[in-house]
Amino acid sequence: MTREYIEVRGAEEHNLKDVDVRIPREELTVVTGLSGSGKSSLAFETIYAEGQRRYIESLSAYARNFLGQMDKPQVETVEGLSPAISIDQKAAANNPRSTVGTVTELHDYLRLLYARVGVPHCPECGREVGEQSAQNMVRRILDLPEGTKAKIAAPIVRDQKGAFADRFDDLVAAGYGRVEVDGEPYDLTVERPDLDENYDHTVDVVVDRVTVSEEARSRITDSVETALDEADGVLKVILPDPPADAELGGATARSTGDLADAEAGDEETDGEDDRLVVEFSEELACTHCGIDISEIETRSFSFNSPHGACPECEGIGQSKEVSEDLVIQDPSKPLKHVFEPWSYNRTYYSRQLDNVAEHFGVDLDTPFEDLDEEIQRQFLYGTDDVVHFQWTTRNGTREKTERFEGVIENLERRYVETDSDRARDHIEDYMATTTCPECDGTRLKAESRHVLVDGTSITEVNELSIGDALAHFEEMEANLDERQTKIAEEILKEIRARLGFMTEVGLEYLTLDREAATLSGGESQRIRLATQIGSGLVGVLYVLDEPSIGLHQRDNDRLLNTLEELRDLGNTLIVVEHDTETMRRADNVVDMGPGPGKRGGEVVVNGDLDALVDCDESITGDYLAGRKAIPVPEDRRAADGFLTIEGARQHNLRDVDVDLPLGCFTTITGVSGSGKSTLMHDILYKGLARQMNDNTSVDPGDHDAIAGTDRIETVRLIDQSPIGRTPRSNPATYTNVFDYVRELFAETDLANQRGYDKGRFSFNVKGGRCAACGGQGTVTIEMNFLSDVHVPCEECGGARYNDETLDVTFRGKTIADVLDMSVDEAYDFFESHGQLRRRLKLLKDVGLGYMRLGQPSTTLSGGEAQRVKLAEELGKKDSGDALYLLDEPTTGLHPHDERKLIEVLHRLTDDGNTVVVIEHELDLVKNADHVVDLGPEGGENGGDVVATGTPEEVARDDDSHTGRYLRDLLPGVDLEGPRADRDVAAPAADD
Repeated sequence: MTREYIEVRGAEEHNLKDVDVRIPREELTVVTGLSGSGKSSLAFETIYAEGQRRYIESLSAYARNFLGQMDKPQVETVEGLSPAISIDQKAAANNPRSTVGTVTELHDYLRLLYARVGVPHCPECGREVGEQSAQNMVRRILDLPEGTKAKIAAPIVRDQKGAFADRFDDLVAAGYGRVEVDGEPYDLTVERPDLDENYDHTVDVVVDRVTVSEEARSRITDSVETALDEADGVLKVILPDPPADAELGGATARSTGDLADAEAGDEETDGEDDRLVVEFSEELACTHCGIDISEIETRSFSFNSPHGACPECEGIGQSKEVSEDLVIQDPSKPLKHVFEPWSYNRTYYSRQLDNVAEHFGVDLDTPFEDLDEEIQRQFLYGTDDVVHFQWTTRNGTREKTERFEGVIENLERRYVETDSDRARDHIEDYMATTTCPECDGTRLKAESRHVLVDGTSITEVNELSIGDALAHFEEMEANLDERQTKIAEEILKEIRARLGFMTEVGLEYLTLDREAATLSGGESQRIRLATQIGSGLVGVLYVLDEPSIGLHQRDNDRLLNTLEELRDLGNTLIVVEHDTETMRRADNVVDMGPGPGKRGGEVVVNGDLDALVDCDESITGDYLAGRKAIPVPEDRRAADGFLTIEGARQHNLRDVDVDLPLGCFTTITGVSGSGKSTLMHDILYKGLARQMNDNTSVDPGDHDAIAGTDRIETVRLIDQSPIGRTPRSNPATYTNVFDYVRELFAETDLANQRGYDKGRFSFNVKGGRCAACGGQGTVTIEMNFLSDVHVPCEECGGARYNDETLDVTFRGKTIADVLDMSVDEAYDFFESHGQLRRRLKLLKDVGLGYMRLGQPSTTLSGGEAQRVKLAEELGKKDSGDALYLLDEPTTGLHPHDERKLIEVLHRLTDDGNTVVVIEHELDLVKNADHVVDLGPEGGENGGDVVATGTPEEVARDDDSHTGRYLRDLLPGVDLEGPRADRDVAAPAADD
């Protein structure tokens, strides 16, 4: 009998306190609570981990040898478990070869489609090419209207110079009397063509002249086979007077040969030749260009295979080349000092420049920008003429005459030829990544790019957004012939299904060729969610980690519909989430708390939404019921000038001008894919980095100008990139809290007696750290072809330090104990140390009180990493006039913690700074002084400024999706929003 519940008893993983909980099967359950209250510990580290462990234990002993032993979570029992699948927010892939198409397996189906029904075309002339049997050629000829007159010819000479007198003699001897030379008919028994051997000519031997009919099948077959034999597998069918509806399906021949061109004269202007000439080939080759095309197979369309990848970039789509802008960063410098990679103090470079300057008659002290453009070009890319080089050595004067290769050409040659990593690294400083000129960034070789289905290449399909691709494939069968339709039917069904699932989860704006590494954690998670929906599995336990992150409220509704669809298939969903709308649509809610960290780890509520709202002990319930709310500011700050982005047109931005008020708190909003990140990251941040700091290593997005920068002292981007890439990095080291802690330990009596300085308490240097694990606390076990496994160090038990270092205590705690404290615990523990408490208070202010000081940075979410950076910025002494750029800082925050973050952002703005935030969370948006809403949709249908102004002004704009959802949260707006039927908390309420 199937259990109705997943029953967890005695869960004590991390901060869980002997938790017992029952979660209904085949329902949607949301696990919520304050940040750090134990949500992930229950959902992922207990329920999902136990499901995975049991799955591995069900495998054979041989298989388990390769997978390793998974530790049992700290839980008494978990009953009623189904096979568990985790859909978290890890990055989709860091491999530059991974794209949206490859990670969703869409590209695999596209490759199959193009390999089976694709029609190859010549990369040079664009004509259709194909391999056909003699029987197939005969059938096509017989498909012509009965009575059609046709010549069957063998093209024995194609665009070759010569008079060919001997060939004509051989043809007559073999019994062939009729030929066409450059399109002109000749009877060799009567006359021989007098050809100029200096021109290209084409000679076609007329094997037979036939009238198409079923009775002539045998004769036509013999003639076709003879012609193929004479012309090495190539055949021409010439129709002197073709019917209007004649269709042979081969490659329409061009008029070739210089003689034909010369003789045509004015006739070409009078009208086209009425003849129809069609070529067939037994091989897959263009009979006009003489290009052989390899057999079309699925790997021909894989940019991860040498059979399909562009040979120039090897399937990456990008290539590195020396950049002129990086070689010459300041053209006003004198000639001898203008080339950044070449130091004039080095003999070889000064000798080269001295002699080339003398060759052109220019002074080395002349500013480079004052030189003639032609001379500038030759200094960079090499001289057109040879240069006389002369120099003096200890053995006398030496000289030689040769072409100067140019500074850029010299760097590119040395980059290829050198065996020195140091030299290669030096040259790479002056190289920029550019789109591959051979494949134009499409990654595939030319032959693969010219295989068409319904007139479209696979690279053109990959450049489409998911929404546009779905529309492209929706009616494709109508444009395919009967044979193609039969072959493609099942493939197209799979393609449409996957595209449809991606659209359902709000990803229709992504293009199929977008690199997976550029996707946000939320986008990666929704891709995996769409893949799971496509699998159609039943009876599975899905555990999801905040799938609403990065989604606009409009798209969030679509995501929830998808989750309900997955549930209705017969699956159990456990969703860790802070989003209130997700809670409202859930069947069951488990609220963890009552506080974060050590003050959490208990189940406050386990029931439906009403039970949560009615619970006075639940902070989540307080916000849902309206007992607590994030207030709306009474006043909006007035602009103290503007920072203006002019003519932004990178990616999908449509030449927009955007005014960002200085001294204000601004949010950039819009549906997913509307252009928010492009505007802030690619144009605003990179543009200011180039303009204010002269940083030539960044490449700003396409725009005209950024005005008003004179009012800004500095720009600080606080994004969601990791604060460190190794387990050695943690919040304590990043915010310098650990420096203060180590100083306190170094000042203890025992440390002074033993002569320990603060370096002794660092796990990054030898001395105090554990020698076995090198201070990492874990040991890595290599698993060959599987992912490496990290296990606690047996020597130190994960403490990172050796026994001598751990002998030293501060108020009864070792240095390892301090690293294991949460920020809240450390704040109370170091109550008498002002500087240290001030740093810890900043981490508490941004909602990170639950975080362990020594938590490895590799385990932090993007939102947590961003808030650690924000705390670090708050700790700096600031004179104001800074521009802070943040990207979705509310990621992973409970409304109670979000409120703290909003107060921090207001504090930054009140200090005279300008804060610009990309955000979907409406409680933060309603707190802004100014809103820039982009859209109206994502991808190609986005990129416009839909509305700007205060939140109230945007809410009154009917064209703004953001504005419509804001209406329900702003007391000053009388209009109804999409969720007007909700019992929304009074926005001005306070604790």
